[in-house]
Amino acid sequence: MYSHIVDFHVHTDNSYDGNHSATFICEKAEFNNLRAIAFTDHCEVDRCVNDYAHEKAVFQTFFEIAKVKSAFRGRFLVLNGIELGQPNYAPEIAERILNSQKFDVVLGSIHNLRNGFDPYYSDSFTEEEVHKFLKEYFFEMKSMCEWGNFDVLAHLTYPLRYFFAKSGISVDLNGYKNEIDEILSLIAKKDIALEINSAGLRQKLNKLQPETDIVKRFKELGGKLVSVGSDAHYASDLAKGIPEAYKSAFDAGFSNITLFQNRLPVQISITEEV
Repeated sequence: MYSHIVDFHVHTDNSYDGNHSATFICEKAEFNNLRAIAFTDHCEVDRCVNDYAHEKAVFQTFFEIAKVKSAFRGRFLVLNGIELGQPNYAPEIAERILNSQKFDVVLGSIHNLRNGFDPYYSDSFTEEEVHKFLKEYFFEMKSMCEWGNFDVLAHLTYPLRYFFAKSGISVDLNGYKNEIDEILSLIAKKDIALEINSAGLRQKLNKLQPETDIVKRFKELGGKLVSVGSDAHYASDLAKGIPEAYKSAFDAGFSNITLFQNRLPVQISITEEV
């Protein structure tokens, strides 16, 4: 069993798909002896172009996190974060959002393409649709990494959980090796952390995202920072799969997990209790 369990990708009910309050999640975290959590509610930047209410939710989240930071101070570490979806689609809005508050950690992610297509909302896929989506998906992820104003690259292989769950399609990522290497090389050069996301372990996919071979490749390409997150949208999922994520990082050659405070990296040793 690992000590110092942390979870740096957690959603409250201020996310459009979240379900529990920050206070309730903190109570759960304390009960489970977590050392630190980061609240990273969604902000889909492309939605903010025509929907200020979506951007307004960022302020509500920040206010609530400030309250729980105070309430749980000295009991465990609460970090104020954000998950910026598609920031490269409207970088000026993304920058405005980042400048609006003082964040500890910023996750960068791609959920949908520029035409709005997100596999989360689709019922089924063909092999051809999967291939077409992944080509565009990795292109947009590379574009986001070139923009680069975030701290952690979230769930690199996000679409795979839905391709498998909804159509039973297993993707051989060797067919996208060049695209993935370009992304990993970019974030390595920019000292952006690669997230090992454990949500896939709770789904039909039953895999970490990304898997250990990609985490290992990241290290080979010069990557120094890895983060972990459950991507919990329910308090009951908090920190689920984090020990497996720790093991993946260790097996890939990393001896530390990275947390961010005031957007500066802090290393936490991966240690195992005997």
